[in-house]
Amino acid sequence: MLTIDLSAEDLTRLRAPGRPDPLWDTVLSLHLLQNRQAALAFDPWRRQVRARIVEAGLTTTVAALARLAPFASYFPDFLTPTPVDGPRPDGGRGDAGIEAAADRVASTPRPRLARELAMTFRSGAAPWVRRIAAGEAEAMRWLAGALCRYHALAVAPYAPVTRAALAADQEARDAALRRGGMQGLMGSFDPLLRREGGRWTAWYPVTRTLPLRGRPLTMVPSVFCVLAPVVLEDDTLDPVLVYPVDPAPGWVARGGDAADEGVQIAHLIGPTRARVLEVLDTSRTTTELARVLDLTPATASRHATVLREAGLVFSERQGNRVLHTRTRLGDALLAGHVG
Repeated sequence: MLTIDLSAEDLTRLRAPGRPDPLWDTVLSLHLLQNRQAALAFDPWRRQVRARIVEAGLTTTVAALARLAPFASYFPDFLTPTPVDGPRPDGGRGDAGIEAAADRVASTPRPRLARELAMTFRSGAAPWVRRIAAGEAEAMRWLAGALCRYHALAVAPYAPVTRAALAADQEARDAALRRGGMQGLMGSFDPLLRREGGRWTAWYPVTRTLPLRGRPLTMVPSVFCVLAPVVLEDDTLDPVLVYPVDPAPGWVARGGDAADEGVQIAHLIGPTRARVLEVLDTSRTTTELARVLDLTPATASRHATVLREAGLVFSERQGNRVLHTRTRLGDALLAGHVG
């Protein structure tokens, strides 16, 4: 059971309803690939995502991420850092959100990396895990890139559909807030959260108390959170409670066409060039492309050149760098309007 002491003063500091967080969605979706929870809602999603992982050649990468974020009673808190500027609105581009969040992961202090990974790998860690635990620059770049690439396959394609469920949830929370203030808002989480005197309790796989100590509690909704809320393990971190938002029935089917477009485009131009085209929803330099996609600068430049020669990308030299932008033809290809 999870217990949260929420005084009247704590309620005035409550940050709710919050916005979805790209890294929480990333980590919780990794958990869903490791279990069979909510099979009716998520088995179609699991089939689609596993197929795209194979198609993109990311099987080993995703397996490594799953080892870093196991579906277990503990996974490292540094994988879900609290945004420094507060929760990000869901109306923005998911790519920009996940990249900024992944950069925060990559900048985790070394002592924290070592401590939390030692708790995750109690019987000893593989060499690649030890390099992350040591904060090696190349290993942290790999981790940030891997999180971005997995998010692009498993989370971002479903954003148009999940956004509707999140908007409906926020509308319901806002209505409860207008009717009953912060007490009414908290009451809208029943039966997920139940009030018992001055405490709020929820089902949890282990016995857990979340002390606030005068700090604001941030509520974060997630379609990829199922059955029970999730909190950080480290009580010294800013408290966050991620709560489940049920997607509408058939949500994967409605998002399937958009989700499968990446696979179809990959057949046409290759999986790596498809990923290059996808991340060029905003202009990027060759160096930025290489970092986001975990490629060497020479490889990123070569793929951008092929896409430019096909009329899908426009490249412009600015000083000592080259800026790449997706063209209207590239937009049309991603939208499925080129046949």
